[in-house]
Amino acid sequence: MKENKGLLIVISGPSGVGKGTICKCLLERNDGLSLSVSATTRAPRDEDVDGVTYFFKTVDEFKAMIEKGEFFEWAVYNKNYYGTPAPPVLESLEKGKDIILEIDVQGALNVKPRFPQGVYVFVAPPDMETLRERLRGRGSESAEQISNRIAAADGEMAKRFEYDYIVVNDNLDNAVADVEAIIRAEKLRTERMAKKSEN
Repeated sequence: MKENKGLLIVISGPSGVGKGTICKCLLERNDGLSLSVSATTRAPRDEDVDGVTYFFKTVDEFKAMIEKGEFFEWAVYNKNYYGTPAPPVLESLEKGKDIILEIDVQGALNVKPRFPQGVYVFVAPPDMETLRERLRGRGSESAEQISNRIAAADGEMAKRFEYDYIVVNDNLDNAVADVEAIIRAEKLRTERMAKKSEN
């Protein structure tokens, strides 16, 4: 019997919706899952480990990767390049490993045409006021920055129906359980498809 390939689970949603916390819980509770590592040109911080928190690249190295088509997606934030390198993800999937890609909405919708067989999950807040309160609760951003993030979230929420699934993060445990159920269902579906193709 042919070994099944891994699943690429793309998780995104507005800033402050809790997608990072959901991913952290998924990784803690599921040994078979791993998180895709992004590449960046920003300088490493004290807590950073190359190849674990990010793949740290020079601008020239990053641009060479762009020219070779090695990114699922990439963008520039605050004068630094960020992107999702495809080769390590594809290599892990080929070995049957399941990979989580936590990414913003624009990035996810850029990945989807390149990897339509992935599972695309949009994490939504229960309502926009809850999202506003969560952003305020961080205490790390100004009122103007929060307003900008809320304005961006309105546009991102409009794109939620382009995803395979929408998970409302009203309760963290429930949201994590919902994503786990999605992963289980998708793995059963891909196993059935693989068996069907063998017959």
